[in-house]
Amino acid sequence: MNTKRYTVFAVLLFSSLQIFAQLGMEKEVFTRQDTLRGSLNPNRTWWDVMHYAILVTPDFVNKKIEGKVDIRFKVLAPGKKMQIDLQEPMQLSKAYLGDTKLNYTRDGNIYLLDIPVALKKGSVQTLALRYEGNPRVAKRPPWDGGWIFQQDAQGRPWMSAACQGLGASVWYPCKDHQSDEPDSGASLMITIPDTLVAVGNGRLTRKQSFQPGTLTWKWEIKNPINNYNIIPYIGKYVNFTDTLMGLKGKLDLSYWVLDYNLEKAKEQFKQAKTMLHAFEYWFGPYPFYEDSYKLVDAPHLGMEHQSAVAYGNKYMNGYLGRDLSGSGWGLKWDFIIVHESGHEWFANSITSKDLADMWIHEGFTNYSETLFTEYVFGKQAGNEYNYGSRKGIHNDRPIIGPYGVNKEGSGDMYPKSGNMLHSIRHAMHDDEKFRDMLHALNKTFYHKTVTTEDIQKLMSSYFGYSLSKIFDQYLHTTQIPVFEYHISPDKKQFSYRYTNCVDGFNLPVYLSTPTGGLLLGAESNKWNTKELRPGELGQLPIAEIEKMYYLTVKQVSSLD
Repeated sequence: MNTKRYTVFAVLLFSSLQIFAQLGMEKEVFTRQDTLRGSLNPNRTWWDVMHYAILVTPDFVNKKIEGKVDIRFKVLAPGKKMQIDLQEPMQLSKAYLGDTKLNYTRDGNIYLLDIPVALKKGSVQTLALRYEGNPRVAKRPPWDGGWIFQQDAQGRPWMSAACQGLGASVWYPCKDHQSDEPDSGASLMITIPDTLVAVGNGRLTRKQSFQPGTLTWKWEIKNPINNYNIIPYIGKYVNFTDTLMGLKGKLDLSYWVLDYNLEKAKEQFKQAKTMLHAFEYWFGPYPFYEDSYKLVDAPHLGMEHQSAVAYGNKYMNGYLGRDLSGSGWGLKWDFIIVHESGHEWFANSITSKDLADMWIHEGFTNYSETLFTEYVFGKQAGNEYNYGSRKGIHNDRPIIGPYGVNKEGSGDMYPKSGNMLHSIRHAMHDDEKFRDMLHALNKTFYHKTVTTEDIQKLMSSYFGYSLSKIFDQYLHTTQIPVFEYHISPDKKQFSYRYTNCVDGFNLPVYLSTPTGGLLLGAESNKWNTKELRPGELGQLPIAEIEKMYYLTVKQVSSLD
């Protein structure tokens, strides 16, 4: 996607740190390297990535990799230096712009390349890079990521990478910022011993031996793709296929699993078709028909690698056999198949420009679990699953992190953001409109990078008024809003308001009663009163409020 300049980064960063201070939290200290990695500076903004062509040759014994990357880019403005990200201890060994050899200097995890000639605005150029080294080895993938050199259950090499957050520059040179995806996709060539199999994103286009005992596998990706999603899988894989008739026609399904997992996979992966039908219903067409849909056995739990989803859930339902919601519904489906595939819509097609806005990836995908449960088992099941997921909320720090330093916010971006979306849905009280909104998000921001403000504005247009205060409450603070209510002694008046919230918090609460619906337009720190008809008080399902909305409900004895 075309890179856009962030002229408001400094303001947003200052605002985020102010919020931390207001909450009495210790401010994080960021380094110059954090800023170089996380911000769009003049050495990044003058060029836009069009395509990556990556060649990698791993050395399993010495835990080393080497390769080449051709970056095709468009010149947006004059530039004398180009920032290329490549994390230590990986090294850049050569750099060419066309036929011109480039000089460069290293500054920690980046290289600055000298551009000796003026490049014409609008022209398309090709940068050729060679790299090598012993990449950071993942200690606990996918959370503590890097390159993975493992053995399968039979002692054979099993290699891959996991680098979300850490960044793709941990193993290959690139512009390592989420805002700039290659508009024309990428290719991934993997050279390995001919006794193994290499799987990548997109479609396999060629297998070729350039020297005895090795085989180079070439995978082509047609669509824009996040840097961290371009991932090789190397092991003793076998393949089986299927097709799904989806909203855009025939979708190819391809499953790559270790040979001894074949029969288990044929049974467990049947869930993928149900999942795809469910998400096409809720979100719109699968975003990468051209590149197919794949599940690949991975040497870690799982990751949303575009069109080649990493699977490591040990062929069990739930999350490694556990129900994270405690509701019982989470044991009826495979968490990794559902959650990581949900990211194909939110993370891979719709991508946050800055890591601080990762809730866009994780919040919507967390909520996709609720929507899948509802699609298969009914609305009540979905409500119960969503309510149960709150046990994972810690309210330790804000969900949105500081901008411009490659730093995400709280892990609450998963269940708390999902519960925010569930609350907004119930406040809308129109499931068709809510579903239309999800479709509109995926149509408007198809294969694009976005900000929180972009999402908030579109959702507000469907909600009927600005969601800014609701977003502020749940994404920028750790407070759980309190819905206070008071019943007059004669039981003729029902008064309500919000406390423990940002000024202006105004999430509507809809109560369904036997005689119809009741929409309560509660406001922050302001009492609202409804006159009750005889017997109406007993019909108000007040106990249901906390189950449908992420609120604390409290009855008070007086109006203060």
